[in-house]
Amino acid sequence: MTEIMDIVTARDPGQPEFHQAVSEVAESIKPVLDKNPEYRQAKVLERIVEPERIIQFRVPWVDDKGEVQVNRAFRIEMNSALGPYKGGLRFHPSVNISILKFLAFEQTFKNALTTLPMGGGKGGSDFDPKGKSDNEVMRFCQSFMAELYRHIGPNTDVPAGDIGVGAREIGYLFGFYKKLRNEFTGVLTGKGLNWGGSLIRPEATGYGVVYYAAEMLATRNETLEGKTCLVSGSGNVAQYTTEKLLEFGAKIVTLSDSNGYIYDPEGVSQEKLEFVKMLKNVRRGRIKEYAEKYSGAEYVALESGQDHNPLWDYQAHCAFPSATENEINALDAQNLVKNGVKVVAEGANMPTTPDGIDVFLNNGVLFGPSKAANAGGVSVSGLEMTQNSMRLGWNRDEVDNRLQMIMKNIHKTCLDAAEEYGTPQNYMNGANIAGFVKVVDAMLDQGVV
Repeated sequence: MTEIMDIVTARDPGQPEFHQAVSEVAESIKPVLDKNPEYRQAKVLERIVEPERIIQFRVPWVDDKGEVQVNRAFRIEMNSALGPYKGGLRFHPSVNISILKFLAFEQTFKNALTTLPMGGGKGGSDFDPKGKSDNEVMRFCQSFMAELYRHIGPNTDVPAGDIGVGAREIGYLFGFYKKLRNEFTGVLTGKGLNWGGSLIRPEATGYGVVYYAAEMLATRNETLEGKTCLVSGSGNVAQYTTEKLLEFGAKIVTLSDSNGYIYDPEGVSQEKLEFVKMLKNVRRGRIKEYAEKYSGAEYVALESGQDHNPLWDYQAHCAFPSATENEINALDAQNLVKNGVKVVAEGANMPTTPDGIDVFLNNGVLFGPSKAANAGGVSVSGLEMTQNSMRLGWNRDEVDNRLQMIMKNIHKTCLDAAEEYGTPQNYMNGANIAGFVKVVDAMLDQGVV
């Protein structure tokens, strides 16, 4: 697949995250292109790597000192072959065009796997909500939406939250959209329960990752009960991954943030998890406070430039990387294999480097790639869109049951596609192939657009 990579790297120099995402998919789908020459003839690969639209704009806002600040913002509308663009907004200093294009590209296939009618998109800004007052965040969100509202809508593009965009930010964004458009529609997902949100939406990504891991283990007649698990991150995904793992009888011994991680040999209990939720969601504190509160836990600070992350050095059965992209490299993967890990389910987006993935696949690890394993979040976003369209809300059990069925179906779809194309139990190939085929078949049906 060197031809398409030559095109992408020439057209988009300096976009390593996007190059990585395209390369990963391109390697998996080679047998599909060989089996279906009409795909090559129609240049579907050349078309699918180009976003349908990229919107870039400035966001001026006034801080609490009365000083004008200016941030840069984007919306990548990647592919609408299957439905309105759907994907999160990320507010973080690291946001740039490469990261958002990689996320939008991944989102396109992830959304296809859910079987819900959603295209792929992603957006955000280099604004950092950390350390900002509620009023500063509100002023930023309103300025951000003053431009974004022109490009989104319930039948066009439906953003959601992501890193740095939680319930507070979604509320401010939705309120200003409603004021500007003078209409109450399901234009954003992750809304508050009393104004159009869905039950299980905050929990969905973490719950879905665990449901997917359980399905992978079931292929070997095993369950999560009694398994020791390593979880990175301490935000939304990590919290609800931990919560669902506890329900399944697993033991969670690590959590982290950007400064370091905690190792708790006794395990994170429900009571300790409630402390983490309060610490991160209410007080917006740092994970080291966990070790200060619970004497049996150890806190390890991380330094930039380390060749590996020692969080992955502990004996365990399962790993759930839930922090950020490329947090597991080849050395980390080797350490995980050496320490007995048999299952890796990605809660974050693309948290394992390509050479790390090779280590897992070469050692028979059940590896659930993010576009499949963490699709629970966007699945329930899709269910929120459905509820908004129907002007009703489903109860918790109904949403959770639908989520479980979606994750079970995604697992089967990946397994079947991997088997069909000669790489049984390779969930990476299965996810890429199944998502790709669904999107490109729709593109071919709709002509050259």
